[in-house]
Amino acid sequence: MCTICGCEQGNQYIEGDQRNPHSAFRSAPFSPAPRQSLQIKAIHKTSHIASEPLATNLDYGQGEAGAHVPDFSQRKMLEIEINVLEKNNRLAQRNRRQFIANKQLALNLVSSPGSGKTTLLTETLKLLQNAIPCAVIEGDQQTTNDAERIRATGTPAIQVNTGKGCHLDAQMIFDAMQRLPLAEGGIMFIENVGNLVCPAGFDLGEQHKVAVLSVTEGEDKPLKYPHMFAAASLMLLNKVDLLPHLNFDVEKCIASARQVNPQIEILLVSATTGQGMDNWLAWLENQQCV
Repeated sequence: MCTICGCEQGNQYIEGDQRNPHSAFRSAPFSPAPRQSLQIKAIHKTSHIASEPLATNLDYGQGEAGAHVPDFSQRKMLEIEINVLEKNNRLAQRNRRQFIANKQLALNLVSSPGSGKTTLLTETLKLLQNAIPCAVIEGDQQTTNDAERIRATGTPAIQVNTGKGCHLDAQMIFDAMQRLPLAEGGIMFIENVGNLVCPAGFDLGEQHKVAVLSVTEGEDKPLKYPHMFAAASLMLLNKVDLLPHLNFDVEKCIASARQVNPQIEILLVSATTGQGMDNWLAWLENQQCV
């Protein structure tokens, strides 16, 4: 299981795969547990004076596992994580060998929800039409909304719904890529579940992780989620057309990203106005030559 969130494999559902029908979870994923109603009869006011000053921070990320799960020792958590990631990494290498054999560029797009990742991807696909063959694997907990948006550009796409799972894994990518036509020399875009935590630790067989961060988020996001930005080769700072309307320090954001990853490349883009998209396409072209 994932030692960060405990999601295991979630409820993997690949669109069109009759072997994995919708689970019961899909119909009511977040139904509250039944609880006995209580009747309040009286309210008693009490005062409390602390005998010692309270700590201002609680940090559960300082152990060897870098996380905390009740009743699990750091050693046990490390053992579980090593076992899960070791298996995932073997599957990821299988994916990578297949991408390399077909001379395909595989990119893992990661971000928090609302960064504009899907809009950026759809506009990228429109610009690459008739130039480079592309295909897309869409990862979300539920719905096929994003895959439908991708197909509207004329690009083949398949939706992978993870249910309670908060990230794609290498097996999901292997299952999905068999269902997608992609010519030799093409680009496979993998749009991961909106989450800056768990996807950082799971290799999918991609050549690069591309982190999308919008200017509507905080400049310190790379410092708050360092593992993701440390794993990324490129950061796309998106929605820069909104900068005149926001209190966002671009230089501070860039400094934060390079503090956790001095080698990270950074491009400023706007999917809606097209600003910086030529630089993004040039980056993609350069990666194809690697």
